[in-house]
Amino acid sequence: MKVHKNKTTWTQNSFLNRLIRSHTRTRKTLIFAVTQKSERRAIRPEKRRSALEQTVHLTKAQRGNGDGGMQRCIASTRRRIPSLFSQCRRLSYPPNQAKDGNLDDQVLVEGRSYSRTAVLNRPSSLNALTTNMGVRLKKLYEAWEDNPDIGFVVMKGNGRAFSAGGDIVSLYRLVGEGKFDACKEFFDKLYSFIYLLGTYMKPHVALLDGITMGGGAGISLPGMFRVATDKTVFATPETQIGFHPDAGASFYLSHLPGYLGEYLALTGDKLNGAEMLACGLVTHYSLSARLNWIEDRLGKLITDDPSVIETTLQHYGDIVYPERRSIIHRIEMVDKIFSNDTVEEIIDALENEIAVSSDSWCSSTLKKLKEASPLSLKIREGRYQSLDECLKREYRMSLNGISKRISSDFFEGVRARLVDKDYAPKWDPPSLDRVSKDMVDQYFAPPGECEPELQLPTMQREAFV
Repeated sequence: MKVHKNKTTWTQNSFLNRLIRSHTRTRKTLIFAVTQKSERRAIRPEKRRSALEQTVHLTKAQRGNGDGGMQRCIASTRRRIPSLFSQCRRLSYPPNQAKDGNLDDQVLVEGRSYSRTAVLNRPSSLNALTTNMGVRLKKLYEAWEDNPDIGFVVMKGNGRAFSAGGDIVSLYRLVGEGKFDACKEFFDKLYSFIYLLGTYMKPHVALLDGITMGGGAGISLPGMFRVATDKTVFATPETQIGFHPDAGASFYLSHLPGYLGEYLALTGDKLNGAEMLACGLVTHYSLSARLNWIEDRLGKLITDDPSVIETTLQHYGDIVYPERRSIIHRIEMVDKIFSNDTVEEIIDALENEIAVSSDSWCSSTLKKLKEASPLSLKIREGRYQSLDECLKREYRMSLNGISKRISSDFFEGVRARLVDKDYAPKWDPPSLDRVSKDMVDQYFAPPGECEPELQLPTMQREAFV
């Protein structure tokens, strides 16, 4: 991420306010359909009522017919309700049962009266994202956005993780087998879904209970509401495996208070749920034990109004503050160190601080930087760019990063930390002074004359700035 000297003033809710203003739309009599990037057209919605509302609705004439009208209405309702329940059963599958093979089972669907829940379902792999999951999520979300009987969408993970990110071990094997087209498809499908979520026209609630890292953050944080819990663990650890923070990370990290985003991107440090709330990465916090209550209440809502959903989340939310030793309380030190223009200057600032104060945080931060890929540390870009611009640039960087044309750091980092687990990667180049400007420039260059750029429907969907 490219560092600018303009320091962002920290306020606890600044990021939340920007997101709410970007997404919230009053939809009492009119809804807005975006026809171009900066143009909106007002459309009167059809008079509609959900299937459940149609079932139980009593017209004035029926109420006026006394007991006879009531009996006829109840009889009609009884005839129609079984079909509604059978529809709900078709939408929801138990986590351990297969319906259409393993591929569709990777994202399950739970249907409620006026909402749908997408369930990431690879618990043994910490819900690591695959190409198929990106395809299925995009297909489901597009259908739900066009469905007038669906007011909002929820996403959650099955097991102890929301999602640990992309399935990079599978990518590592694809690279080793020379299947570069399959790797391109993975990034294309995943980034396209992230853009869809970032421009989604309906309220979205992500329940981030457990590990939420890398691509897992990418498919949740651009949405309207994000709920962290006491079990949430967030990180963007890509520099530790010879890669770069991707899946929209250069967008949402660069919008954090001050230079906290630079710190997280370069060090891969973790945040808990309370810290995520404090810096604005999430909008709400709740104890994990209360999530069932939240899901149950959301499932009963008949609304597409963001304010109604927010009220529900607030009702079951908890007031929480970061611990004293949290990075949130070191924001001034973070700004002082990570506002420097280059990684070399950041390291010098840390070493100077250690010499003066012997600060343990500075020592641990310096250790993390020295363990990371030197080339990855040099890849810094993203401030003041829109989501689509960040995704398009990340797509270039991702393809260049796995191509081995510039370096084999991604391949080596995954091998050392996730495959062989010797935790001794041999970076190439091995030190910052060996990373040339030409190598960095190649990282941002188009993959090749025959390689198309990431295609996003920016003319049909409003850009998320």
